[in-house]
Amino acid sequence: MQLDIYLFIIFSIFALCASIMVISLSNAVHSVLFLILVFCNIASLLLLLGAEFLSFMLLIVYVGAIAVLFLFVVMMLNIKRSFIQRSFSSVIPIGLTIFFILFNQLAGIFNNLNLFNLIQKKLIWVSWISESNNITNIQVIGNVLYTKYCFLFILSGLILLVAMIGAIVLTMHQRTNVRRQKIELQLNRNFGGSVKFITLRK
Repeated sequence: MQLDIYLFIIFSIFALCASIMVISLSNAVHSVLFLILVFCNIASLLLLLGAEFLSFMLLIVYVGAIAVLFLFVVMMLNIKRSFIQRSFSSVIPIGLTIFFILFNQLAGIFNNLNLFNLIQKKLIWVSWISESNNITNIQVIGNVLYTKYCFLFILSGLILLVAMIGAIVLTMHQRTNVRRQKIELQLNRNFGGSVKFITLRK
């Protein structure tokens, strides 16, 4: 149990420090790399809390697709550092507005959870290492997804395949004024008249 608590604290500190680095760095590529680190730490926290499916989906979708897409877009755009000096007082109103909005959202969540009542009750910490022999939520979701909703799963894959083919067809530009080699005409030609002897004047 102590190992899980120590890992939870370590991953939380790393996620907090990496998220601060995302918004504080001026280089966009470094910010995206720290954003990937934030996603990895959050996935580790979800894995410690027992939400394996959400953890792996976070790694596959956000780290494997969205963050890598951000990284390639930033590298292709070649965004350089802005040398415009901004005063700290011009950023304070926007920062305070976002802070109060997020604070109200978190306060509403804690009021709905009745956190003090949960603390008064004796909470039992369940280690995920001891639950390794039980059926995980990934197995339950896979059992439901590939049996009851298998038709919808195959249909969504077919829609994605059609969308991919459509994107490829739309991006291919067929030009009609390009001279191409026609193999069938070259194979059907008469080889007797292909070589011609001419006499050169001396």
